[in-house]
Amino acid sequence: MPRSGWRKAESDRRLPDLVSVGLLMRVFPAEVVDSVIAECGRTEQRRRSLPARSMAYFAMGMALHSEGSYEDVLALISDGIAWARRDPDGHRLANKAAISHARDRLGAEPLAKLFDRVAQPLAGPDTPWCWLAGRRLVAIDGTCLDLPDTPANDAGFGRPGVMKGERSAFPQARVVALAECGTHAMFDAVLGPYTTSENALSVGLLARLAPGMLCLANRGFYSFTTWVKAAATGADLLWRVKDNLRLEPVSDLPDGSWLADVFDSSTDRRRQHPRRVRVIEYTIDDGRDPAGPYRLVTTILDHQQAPAADLAGAYAQRWEIETAFDELKTHQRGPWAVLRSKSPELVTQEIWGHLCCHYAIRWLMFEAAEHAGHDPDRLSFVAALRISRRSIAQQGAFSP
Repeated sequence: MPRSGWRKAESDRRLPDLVSVGLLMRVFPAEVVDSVIAECGRTEQRRRSLPARSMAYFAMGMALHSEGSYEDVLALISDGIAWARRDPDGHRLANKAAISHARDRLGAEPLAKLFDRVAQPLAGPDTPWCWLAGRRLVAIDGTCLDLPDTPANDAGFGRPGVMKGERSAFPQARVVALAECGTHAMFDAVLGPYTTSENALSVGLLARLAPGMLCLANRGFYSFTTWVKAAATGADLLWRVKDNLRLEPVSDLPDGSWLADVFDSSTDRRRQHPRRVRVIEYTIDDGRDPAGPYRLVTTILDHQQAPAADLAGAYAQRWEIETAFDELKTHQRGPWAVLRSKSPELVTQEIWGHLCCHYAIRWLMFEAAEHAGHDPDRLSFVAALRISRRSIAQQGAFSP
């Protein structure tokens, strides 16, 4: 959000120029889309009016224009499809039923693999608020999305319970993601039904952390087993833990933090192999009640590499993933909106389309911020979304 005193950077490069050939095509090139489709065995055996490549872009375009009907979204990309077919007179747009069948043929796997293939952290070494002690700040968290109330979605995803034994109005899908804190780019994710907990879904996601990252997580994610598995990736961890977690003090450190051992079992501690952690405890005096204490544990044991005050300040960056989810759910999808797909396979396809779309917009914002020499957080997601919606139908962006 713009703040008082900020000045627009002087540049001969405008934000719309970055998307003049079609944002989705720039971030997800046609050759990558074709490769993924071939790997998934979705390449057409005969020529179709809605080929797999077009439907992959359609799934992302459906996320970009979440309020539009199938026909509306298809119309927005029809110029590109006509260009690809070398049809100067255009072509007859498919109806909703034909589009639904084409989505069924494509399935969810190509969109999931496309996101996995393309999405990655964006920050360079000089990008602000992205690094601590030479480690890239990333955060893990989860959210839920409302789905159409169909028997298939109810059976496939489940729904929350409400008071008096009733159930909520809509089934829900759960998304757990890893996001780069300084750019809000979600670069890895897992999807599952509402009936699968965030902790269960996060196990596979945390296993994909990499050395050189510092992963932030709230207190709901900690368990001894999860901690050990995440640390085994070579990434460093900075997680908030519950106040009742038993920590065996080992030694105090000059910066006010202290070393401790954590165990798998509190009932038979002598037989377990402890893990050494560093503990940072602090309060925040900002008028809120309660002000703390906050208790963090980290794998960075050397207080000189990362002082306690720096780690406490870095943990506040965990909220950036909450902002990324808000961008996707409130602005991109629409506030309180329900996804449109009526079967679990197409729900999964639609969610991956949303993740691809959000990544593309965040890529655009990062490119513009890098060129202007500014923090990516200073750009408006809403403005970038608006520009992206105007640019989706650039000619040639959806060639098969």
